[in-house]
Amino acid sequence: MSALTTFLAALTPPPVVTPEQYDGWQWTWKFFVFRPATLKNEAYLLAALLFYALFAYVGSSSNSNKARKWMAAHLSVYQQQFSKPEIEDGLIEDGRSDFFNFSTGRRNVTSLHTIFTLRPRHDFFQWLYQTGKTFVDLQYRPIDEIQLDFKLTSGALPHDFVWAVVAKDELMSVKDGRWDLTFTKTTENPSLPQSLSVMSEFADVTENILKRSGGFSLSDVLQDTKILPYFRSLSVTDQPRDRPTVLRPANEREKHVIVSLRVPSSSHIADTVPFVTGVFQFVDALTKISLRPETRNKLKKIREELDKGIKEEFEKEKREEALESKQAAKRKAEEERLSKLSAADQKKELEKERKRSLRKTQAKVQRK
Repeated sequence: MSALTTFLAALTPPPVVTPEQYDGWQWTWKFFVFRPATLKNEAYLLAALLFYALFAYVGSSSNSNKARKWMAAHLSVYQQQFSKPEIEDGLIEDGRSDFFNFSTGRRNVTSLHTIFTLRPRHDFFQWLYQTGKTFVDLQYRPIDEIQLDFKLTSGALPHDFVWAVVAKDELMSVKDGRWDLTFTKTTENPSLPQSLSVMSEFADVTENILKRSGGFSLSDVLQDTKILPYFRSLSVTDQPRDRPTVLRPANEREKHVIVSLRVPSSSHIADTVPFVTGVFQFVDALTKISLRPETRNKLKKIREELDKGIKEEFEKEKREEALESKQAAKRKAEEERLSKLSAADQKKELEKERKRSLRKTQAKVQRK
């Protein structure tokens, strides 16, 4: 009984000590006494909680407003281009910093995913970490990004290639995480602003993409000074962003046009409208690209070698998995066999196994 009493006494919190001398303000009602001066720590904690809640509310509202204002400014373009320009309930919100819209119903485009990846303004500690990291890592620049991911219909891009035009100050961040861009070489092009670089597999691809097609020219669209502060990259690709681990059939492979932009401020939210309009014209112009036979042969050879490498890696991984499964089954069967033996027989078997392992180790040492 004494042990239980000692245990319960250890769990009992100490009594509240009220100082006999109290000169601060207090509020009394019947037998209740409220003395604010004795609750300083609680006041600080409450203030911190209120600050965090207010920061989260203001930050999440700011992110939501940024995404919805951009969509509202460009909705007329989407309505002209798609039979279903947006989802019924507006933007899909994932957390407080990611927003999505899905558009479909257009020639040459199976679907368009509009993706907003905004700074975590709702989370004080994430925001503080990002802000602090900019002072330590000069190449780290967190931004509010809009990505337009056009999934092209079959035949909208008659050739297989990877091509991109990228803002020079974004080369490192855009290339990071884009396996498909490793196919390309970075070059300059006189028809583009000096702040942009071209990433292409072959010069023939660049010439065909940048040449005027009817009344449209990508070079003219990118010469617009209004878009340059927000432009990050525009890429055309027949490859996934991450290296595939499984070889997909040719009829299941997707081709994309991917545009990355910074989110403009509220006062300049309409500056990207002409560029987004031009991107739809660019998608249609891709159907007219005609590469030289030698370029097509080189591109085909690169894809064949890539498919061969992916297939070999997949088969190697399968063989390793099969070998591991076989060894695991063998170990399990051996363990079950040993469990049925007597203690003396188990000891003999373990001693034999120890000697076999020792002989193998000695043989390896001698070969070295």
